[in-house]
Amino acid sequence: MKKILIIGATGSLAQYVIEAVKPLENMQLTLFVRNKNRLSRYISEDCQVIEGDALRFNDIKKAIKGQEIVYINLDGNLEIMTGNIVKAMREEGVKRVIAISSIGIYNVPLRPVLEPYRKLADIIEKSGLDYTILRPDWFTNNDEIDYEITYKGTPEKGSAISRKSIADFVSKLMNYPNLYINQNLGISKN
Repeated sequence: MKKILIIGATGSLAQYVIEAVKPLENMQLTLFVRNKNRLSRYISEDCQVIEGDALRFNDIKKAIKGQEIVYINLDGNLEIMTGNIVKAMREEGVKRVIAISSIGIYNVPLRPVLEPYRKLADIIEKSGLDYTILRPDWFTNNDEIDYEITYKGTPEKGSAISRKSIADFVSKLMNYPNLYINQNLGISKN
């Protein structure tokens, strides 16, 4: 049984990830949210739900304890939240992390709106954890699975990608956690 923690489970992308992971065998999902009332019963069904704040280290540490894979899907003060998550993962001996950042975080000059996502990527890359960072293009709600990946240092290409496509890729990483270890990947519609 793979124990997976989804941090930021009420986000629109995270809900697609939860739906993509639920049908997989031997998955135990824990959903970390600020307000559990924002989760639908359909999404939270058969999942453990932990209410807390990623800005508070003790909340994150309690949620990470006993997990095997941590999925980060946050916005806000990503520098503090990511620092808390990385520290808690190290202290709890949890190695595998999958994090959502953003397209464009390596552009010069860096747009101010993307600075938190760049900080998230930088912190995770220096963490010593087994990471996969995804830098998606803009999200759509299209009912399609169509994506391509690019590696850090190569030009990002493609176009706006469906949440369903990103969720499909993330579910593969959770099902096969040895894929794309220590990779920072762009993901967009093919």
